[in-house]
Amino acid sequence: MSVHSQGNVEMRSIARYGTIIVIIHALAVILHGLAHREIPVPLSPFQHWFVASIIVVAPIAAMILLWTPLQQLGSWLLLCSMAGALLFGVYHHFIVLSPDRISQVPLTDWGIVFHITAILLSLTEGIGCAISAWGVSTLQRREQVL
Repeated sequence: MSVHSQGNVEMRSIARYGTIIVIIHALAVILHGLAHREIPVPLSPFQHWFVASIIVVAPIAAMILLWTPLQQLGSWLLLCSMAGALLFGVYHHFIVLSPDRISQVPLTDWGIVFHITAILLSLTEGIGCAISAWGVSTLQRREQVL
């Protein structure tokens, strides 16, 4: 198998794994958003913008790009969006003392969903960072060979 065809197989794997993690992440985002609404845990206008653009739209756009000739852009977009989402989530859910911190949300009904999805979001975002970094490095290696 040539280096070029091996890289194509690897990029299809990256696109497949990237798609899986983005879908799982999107489901966790939906459930976490429902928990935010039901508890309620309000977000500022900036937080709403960040969630909508960086946490929701950007990973989905990146997932689509991973299946096109714009794989490098898709890998970078997925890396940046997942890293941004991870930093945002860790800060708001685990560090800063606010109504969004998991220690401030009681473990009842939607609070349980809030806790589980906050942790699931961090996990999927970390995995998304790893997959997209794999994509970026694979494409950079492939460009060096060509």
